[in-house]
Amino acid sequence: MDRDLVDGVRRFNRTVTQRIGALEDAFLARARPLGQARVLWELGEAGRDVRELRERLDLDSGYLSRLLRALEQDGLVRVERSGDDGRVRVARPTEAGLAERGTLDELSDASATAILEPLSEGQRTRLVAAMAEVERLLTASAVTVDARLPGHPDARFCLGEYFAELARRFDGGFEPERSNPAADDEMTPPAGVLLVATLRGEPVGCGALKFHDGAPAEVKRMWVAPSARGLGLGRRLLGELEAHAAANGVRTLRLETNRALAEAIGLYRAAGYREVPAFNDEHYADHWFEKST
Repeated sequence: MDRDLVDGVRRFNRTVTQRIGALEDAFLARARPLGQARVLWELGEAGRDVRELRERLDLDSGYLSRLLRALEQDGLVRVERSGDDGRVRVARPTEAGLAERGTLDELSDASATAILEPLSEGQRTRLVAAMAEVERLLTASAVTVDARLPGHPDARFCLGEYFAELARRFDGGFEPERSNPAADDEMTPPAGVLLVATLRGEPVGCGALKFHDGAPAEVKRMWVAPSARGLGLGRRLLGELEAHAAANGVRTLRLETNRALAEAIGLYRAAGYREVPAFNDEHYADHWFEKST
């Protein structure tokens, strides 16, 4: 990695942690550090499954337990077994916890105002726009992409959402049985591969390859959740599929898509795929693409 880029990230981290008060034991002048305050914010009013909370905050289970224990001792949080499943623990704010969260919200607003106030109107706009861009890129960097068997729950979720979206967007809907298949065994090594993207423990995208002996591989099941669009995830999934193809000695990839998926067509063209004559009889296809690496 370029040393100047690494140094730039470290400088930014030092500036931000100091400016927002993350180094202080009493965040926002309250009697608790930033970690405890963030847990209170993340719980919301209804509370959360502790496992979900850990995934959302990307915290070690032991550290999260210590944060929750400290909040419990202060009477701000109650951790108990779920009524639906005794194996699941749920953390909920108490009345005192909700009041403390409200106070933290007010102090946080005041802290943000203190950052913006010394700046000109133009500088404020630039700062908030830059923050939004940083947030988007940091979120993109938190996405993980891994190969999953088609039967994995995250894979089943993504494939189900993929089919549901096609049904909503295609003229006349979408019926999987009328489409060229990508069966589970065709997306399982060595016949193929299925990649699943996750963000904070939640599945947010997928893409698959079908290999054919002595012939181009097919890109299938490309989908990104609406909540993760704009993060460059489609391009990342496509690039990782291309890397899997190259690792298996495949230099040419093909795919087809429907005219309703304008953003997908734009992605493929931007990634170097060229439109070619139809190479299969896919019922729902309007465009066929190919790329050689």
